[in-house]
Amino acid sequence: MLSPAEWGVVALSLKVGGVAISCSLPIAFALAYLLARQNFAGKVVLDGLIHLPLVLPPVVTGWLLLLAFAPDGPIGGMLMRATGGTVLFRWTGAAISAAVMALPLMVRAMRLSIEAVDRRLESAARTLGAGRWRVFRTITLPLSLPGLIAGGVLGFARALGEFGATITFVSNVPGETQTLPLAIYSKLQVPGSDAAVFRLACVSVLLSLGALIASEILTRRAGRGIHVL
Repeated sequence: MLSPAEWGVVALSLKVGGVAISCSLPIAFALAYLLARQNFAGKVVLDGLIHLPLVLPPVVTGWLLLLAFAPDGPIGGMLMRATGGTVLFRWTGAAISAAVMALPLMVRAMRLSIEAVDRRLESAARTLGAGRWRVFRTITLPLSLPGLIAGGVLGFARALGEFGATITFVSNVPGETQTLPLAIYSKLQVPGSDAAVFRLACVSVLLSLGALIASEILTRRAGRGIHVL
């Protein structure tokens, strides 16, 4: 059984992961659609920047976020002037770092799904008089839905496991930024906390495995239920 403090860690992790994916999902889909359907100067550079968190050490990603969102940074300064607050040492900062680390996985899954949509269907719809928005809404979006679902769920699983960028960006503050990976790390530093580490690790494995299974189930159901309106 988890202690009340451990339940709090689990709840915070779910909140951070949920907010991270909810906010980044539209951005990920827009970027995936842009990369899959448009040709423009700098496309390779944009693709590289999107996937950079996959190859950069997470600590470096967290450090870059810290520079950007610090009170004297380019984004942090605007937030400070607009709201008088900061995301440093806050759960909102943890959500930002989780979103940044999950974004490449989401974009990749969604892009592959959009690229798999037969463009001849879109061309045929335009020939019959459908506008660009209607083609997107009735053909492209429904047919790419499995990738959208898979990307969102995989991104959520990645957000739950985020550690390096988060601890560098917003530190390890109990009750505020201490998600499951950070709580496990903290317990590992305390002698005699093997039982707590085991409990939290089991929860982490169950949540991640559940997300992967849910991704597979939802993707298959979406694939069977697809029909072009």
